[in-house]
Amino acid sequence: MSTATVTKVKPVQEIPFLLRVIWFFVLGWEITGVWILVAWALNVSIIFLPLGLWMIDRVPQVLTLKARPGAYVVDLENGRSRFLPASQPNFFIRAIYFILIGWWFSLIWAALAWVLCATILFLPLGVPMLNALPFVTTLQLS
Repeated sequence: MSTATVTKVKPVQEIPFLLRVIWFFVLGWEITGVWILVAWALNVSIIFLPLGLWMIDRVPQVLTLKARPGAYVVDLENGRSRFLPASQPNFFIRAIYFILIGWWFSLIWAALAWVLCATILFLPLGVPMLNALPFVTTLQLS
């Protein structure tokens, strides 16, 4: 007799907005600048490229503690959970884009977005630009 595993899909829990705003102004903006430079330096090397891309993917979290979009699937039988990411474009298309455009354009994009975040007037433009950095780098969908 086989038993089917029951799963439950739960949305990702968000940190309260006020705490995210405080994080951004106290630490998030400064840490994100260093985070981006380190990630980009790792992206230039072949050996540390996976770590650099992982760091680029986490820029929105470092900046504003924004939860990654998607859902967690929790196996009710054993209590384990896993993250369900969005479906992505073809790996080879993403790799070619990264090699030709993404690796250098992402630094320009990130630097411009980070500078925009330093101003109150352009902050509403800078934050979404940094949130889009994983897409600009590798065409990764959130």
